[in-house]
Amino acid sequence: MGTLYLVRHAQASFGADNYDQLSALGERQSVRLGEYFAQQGITFDAALCGTLQRHVQTFAGIAQGAGLALEPLAWPGLNEFDSEALIHAIHPHPLERPTDPKDAKQHFRLLRDGLAAWMAGVVSPQGMPSYDAFVEGVMSALAHVRANCSGNVLLVSSGGPISTAVTHILGAPPETSITLNLRIRNIAVTEMAFNPKRCELFTFNTLPHLDTAPYRDWITYA
Repeated sequence: MGTLYLVRHAQASFGADNYDQLSALGERQSVRLGEYFAQQGITFDAALCGTLQRHVQTFAGIAQGAGLALEPLAWPGLNEFDSEALIHAIHPHPLERPTDPKDAKQHFRLLRDGLAAWMAGVVSPQGMPSYDAFVEGVMSALAHVRANCSGNVLLVSSGGPISTAVTHILGAPPETSITLNLRIRNIAVTEMAFNPKRCELFTFNTLPHLDTAPYRDWITYA
């Protein structure tokens, strides 16, 4: 069986005007993961990447750290849902950008509620696909890997698609992905074994590349 490494993007710019770009720490996190792969002798035969800027930048950092010359296959189905649209669908009043822990708690509480309503088909957030179409986009990437890849495959995406993939593989209720999503750390690695017929979960949300003293304060969630 091959091994699929699903990587959540490195730290983005939560609370800034443009969230969809890596912070300075996020850039270091992505390079560090690439260095770890190289140190462990892990090479890749193929790669897929969402098309959001934070995905592209994360892949570039990993490639830099690992010395990869691999060109990833751009896969829009690996893009994250629009959290602002989800929140607006259940809370149409303007919200201040989160600048402190209290604001962040409100943001993620509303996001959780918005995700649940979207999954249940209660709301249709502006500019977003249905939940079923979102799942189809994520699972199409896994289907591509099963049908066309072997060996080690690198996939760079976001918490939503990765938690959706894990939930689907485990046969868990869709709502499970909400809890998983809100626990996935930046630049965390989830591993799946795969063959042409199926994927099997091996690890979830791991940070072996940050598990030594110089890097432990690099662990982030947004």
